[in-house]
Amino acid sequence: MPRRQPTRETAARTYPRALPVVPVRARGLTVEDAAGRRYLDCASGSGALALGHNHPVVLEAIRRVLDSGAPLHAMGLTTPVEDAFVTELLRTLPPRLSAHARVRFCGPGGTDPVDTAVALVRAATGRAPVVTVTGAHHRAAAEACCPANGGEPPAGVLLEPVRGADGVLTVPDAWLRDLRRITAERSVPLIADETETGVGRTGAFWAVEHSGVTPDVLILAKAIGGSLPLDAVVHHDALGDPLDGHRYDSDDHRTGFPRHGAGASGAGTFRGNQLALAAGAATLAHVREQGLAEHAAALGGRILSRLRDLAAEFACVADVRGRGLMIGMELAPPDGAHDGAPADPDRPRTGSELAAAVQRECLHRGLIVDLTGPAGNVVRLLPPLIVTEEQTSAVLDRLADAVQAVDRRRDGHAPPHRAHVSH
Repeated sequence: MPRRQPTRETAARTYPRALPVVPVRARGLTVEDAAGRRYLDCASGSGALALGHNHPVVLEAIRRVLDSGAPLHAMGLTTPVEDAFVTELLRTLPPRLSAHARVRFCGPGGTDPVDTAVALVRAATGRAPVVTVTGAHHRAAAEACCPANGGEPPAGVLLEPVRGADGVLTVPDAWLRDLRRITAERSVPLIADETETGVGRTGAFWAVEHSGVTPDVLILAKAIGGSLPLDAVVHHDALGDPLDGHRYDSDDHRTGFPRHGAGASGAGTFRGNQLALAAGAATLAHVREQGLAEHAAALGGRILSRLRDLAAEFACVADVRGRGLMIGMELAPPDGAHDGAPADPDRPRTGSELAAAVQRECLHRGLIVDLTGPAGNVVRLLPPLIVTEEQTSAVLDRLADAVQAVDRRRDGHAPPHRAHVSH
């Protein structure tokens, strides 16, 4: 199958090139491929699998819908399955948002909830620019809310509490509190993108809770669908509804100004898929009832401590960071620069080559990890929230062994031959 796939599909599918695994069975943290090899999966569908693969509560929720004869596609109509999901979602939200929340389902595409959130704040404020916090531009985002010469503030500020694609970078809690104060003073809606950080991933149910901040808008995806595609935008009712004709004010003052634009309602033929709603409600309830966010916080602290020991031992580990079970290990050559020699996969020199080599060595040892960061030099760990202490030890042992092998290779020492480990 891996040989056949490139002749049938485009090269846009990057995962099969980095992870040549053909999964045929999976349960919890374990994936089994077509050849019978088993892997510990610490990519978790880029965070979509909060409970791992095929968790019993998720499968039971899906079976109930299938056996009930309920419609699988309801085009956003109200159904008992949707009502149960919204009820459970409201239980998990920060209290100051839950009491005033409105939920909008979007099409299950990666950009759909972001587009919906942006359209929402533009329609509510009558303003167009939306400031996105990326990289280290924290100060610039705050300054944009207070433009010089009496200029108009933006329609909204959008940020991820932990920026996964930027290399697992955590927005400082104190800075986020300051930004919340500034945006509230200037009537600028604050949008928190919890696509990857939500549902207990960072050690709190929603990552904004670490800072005590309540945003005006939450963008939700990945884990909320319980392994199935589901996107939603939750917003404070002060932002209004596309049909009620009012604008936003930080004190929930209804000014009577006409709303601007019609794009804030959310759309998509497959919004609110019934199986995803059922799987999502079961996942949200299980994470909440079993205290899995707290479990993630405890195990995440242990993983960070072990990886910091690795950083002290191996010069190629430049940094270790993260929150809960969302962790990044940055790889970089000790001198910080490429030596000008042509790329050699058997002797990695750049940070991206080192990270790719670690990923390959992990795979040889039965461990699936993801790579992220602008340079692709950050090994990302996103184990499911149900990972046990014993499994955590196995993950850390295999990762440490992989780093050691790559460090030896970087120094020009031939690594020992290792057969694939099956567990």
